[in-house]
Amino acid sequence: MSSIQVVPEHFIHQVWDKVDKYIARGLQRSGGEYTAEQLKVYLTQGHNTLILILNDEDEIKGALTIQWANYPNDRIAYITSIGGATYEEAWDMFLDWLRTQGCTAIRGAAFESVARLWKKKYGFESRYIMVERRL
Repeated sequence: MSSIQVVPEHFIHQVWDKVDKYIARGLQRSGGEYTAEQLKVYLTQGHNTLILILNDEDEIKGALTIQWANYPNDRIAYITSIGGATYEEAWDMFLDWLRTQGCTAIRGAAFESVARLWKKKYGFESRYIMVERRL
């Protein structure tokens, strides 16, 4: 059975060499806001949270990071990076964990093809499209 493991900020350095490839892969289309090493700093400072995706043998097969955004009516888990395998059982465990943290919604920026995949596979709905003009 696949599973997830939330990594406390003081253990980021111990697992980083096992997850940095997944994090970097997830950031390839992030728009360049930060690199994997910069995200690592956010993780160690507690600004983001690292979740490992484990297979049946408890081997790390993927990773995702989230950043919390708290609004008056919602607590949003914003996916900042996701890479590697995402097993259905692990995804369900991730959703259950989010609920225990008071989460009311998950968000993530995605290109159209990823948005279609997330809609089909995980039940995401388009809320709005973020666009940007660099100065």
